[in-house]
Amino acid sequence: MAAWEYRVAYVDFRGRVSIEGQEIMMEQGERRSAFVRTVLDHIGKDGWELAGVHPLWPAETSYMIFKRPATGAPAEEPATAQEGAASDKESKESGEPTRAITEEPTEMV
Repeated sequence: MAAWEYRVAYVDFRGRVSIEGQEIMMEQGERRSAFVRTVLDHIGKDGWELAGVHPLWPAETSYMIFKRPATGAPAEEPATAQEGAASDKESKESGEPTRAITEEPTEMV
């Protein structure tokens, strides 16, 4: 079974894209379609493929979900609480998720 990694971009088609903390703004006079294409080209150069679009309210915003084959082994859990705190700080600075996601099922309330 293939392993994937994902990236989520918040797109405001009025002129702003946020990709895990990195802000990209539309240039004055630039067309919306050209702006979004430029962002897609930028992400695609790093091997990310658009996997889905989730429209949000208001209507001119959405989440774009990208995926690419995973490049490394899954991250291991930190051995101590101190290591975990250091790992969280590094994750925030790198734009990576700040908490581990387990394969254990969660109950919806």
